[in-house]
Amino acid sequence: MDPTTQLALATAAFIATHFVPSTPLRANLAGRIGERAYLGLYVVVALATLGWMIYAYNRAPIEPLWPGLRVLPAVLMPFSLILLACGVLSRNPTAVGQEKALKSEEAARGILRVTRHPVMWGIMLWAGAHVLARGDLKSVVFFGGFLALAALGTLLIDARKARGLGEDWTRYAGATSSVPLVAIAQGRNTFRAGEIGLVKPAFGLILYGGLLLFHAWLFGAQPY
Repeated sequence: MDPTTQLALATAAFIATHFVPSTPLRANLAGRIGERAYLGLYVVVALATLGWMIYAYNRAPIEPLWPGLRVLPAVLMPFSLILLACGVLSRNPTAVGQEKALKSEEAARGILRVTRHPVMWGIMLWAGAHVLARGDLKSVVFFGGFLALAALGTLLIDARKARGLGEDWTRYAGATSSVPLVAIAQGRNTFRAGEIGLVKPAFGLILYGGLLLFHAWLFGAQPY
């Protein structure tokens, strides 16, 4: 099989795996094998398809499409990793098992005032920066797959939460935005740096520094 075609198939499989939770198939599977077994199977399949993507990406030839904006990741990755760190280290009603956070008087705190999907936007910034920086076909497929998955994921998560959580979600969505800073710009929320603190962004910046130092060793390419 042509390596680029294999990469496209692997990327399609990876994306399809992540759409299962937004379909009736999830409930059917969980009902048959149990919730914990379903989550374990989901993780195994996701890792397997990710491994297939990485394998196919490494084998695919470089077919340039435009001159890569090589410096772009160095500029955008600090913001990407800060969003990722703050999102992972914060309680978020959009995350699995954290829906009860909507019952609190002020569910949208910290980074959630900026965007209710900080992890997804961190992934989108990472993927989009690498698509533009690499400028070749295999990177469009590989990183573009992550970009599409994260972007569609925000829509699917919002739709699923709206169906299942009713007025609690409506109230929360009204005080937040998916696109960063929109709710603040519209006056539906206010930015409060003190709620985010220094530790979570510092983790993101430490990750950024580590990637700058070890990117070539880890991934075989200079970070800029």
